[in-house]
Amino acid sequence: MSMHITTPRFELSLHSQPLFIMGPCVMENKELLRQTAEFLKELSEKLGFTLIFKSSFDKANRTSIDAFRGPGIEQGLEWISEIREEFDLPILSDIHTPEQAEKAGRVLDMLQIPAFLCRQTDLLVAAGQTGIPINLKKGQFVSPEDMAGAVKKIESTGNTNILLTERGTTFGYNNLVVDMRSIPIMHNLGHLVCYDATHSIQRPSGMGSYSGGDREFIAPLLFAAAGAGANAFFLEAHPDPDNALCDSKSMIAFNDLEPILEKVLQIRAIFREG
Repeated sequence: MSMHITTPRFELSLHSQPLFIMGPCVMENKELLRQTAEFLKELSEKLGFTLIFKSSFDKANRTSIDAFRGPGIEQGLEWISEIREEFDLPILSDIHTPEQAEKAGRVLDMLQIPAFLCRQTDLLVAAGQTGIPINLKKGQFVSPEDMAGAVKKIESTGNTNILLTERGTTFGYNNLVVDMRSIPIMHNLGHLVCYDATHSIQRPSGMGSYSGGDREFIAPLLFAAAGAGANAFFLEAHPDPDNALCDSKSMIAFNDLEPILEKVLQIRAIFREG
């Protein structure tokens, strides 16, 4: 049975401006969300790109039972909806169970399916039934061609507002690699493709009880993805990444963002002209 949402507040399309999904990994507190949204909004206006503000209300797939997960769905949706109202930004967060889909769909402008859950049929169908855009992350264990099955599960609900996100592939233990062929391959599935820079450079469980990361590779991989034809770009940003409560080794600091994004936009413009 279809859910209540019939008209999305945000439509996925080839925007006149490039599309960036950015924000802190997890909703640590309201002030962090506000500080990050204010900075990113100003940057988007300065550089000329469309910003979707992202943060997670629950990090349900952490390595350790003791890891910080976030405020939970009720408080998290309240916090991020305030960001939309104050800064006039579309908002996104991830869901982990079918039951969360309708509740989150009432508030968010876009739902995200975590990479680990990209084959969960009930979750994909419930997300699709909300009628709002879906950011479907390619699993670390899935080939780009095999994302066709996940796409069809969402499309079965009549929802074709799908963004496919490349975020690296498992390469042995505690390491990911990015095959840029994934971008044109997933384009062939008939949907826009996003590149997730900050999760692609993670070292899953690389620090024992939490994930490590090599953030020095964020910039070159972003440049490669722009040249490979990515329609959108995903980066998690934080004013003080090393002291963040989640993904501290892979988020990017505010001070490092502008020169990197400028070059991404330049490369993307060349690709679109070619």
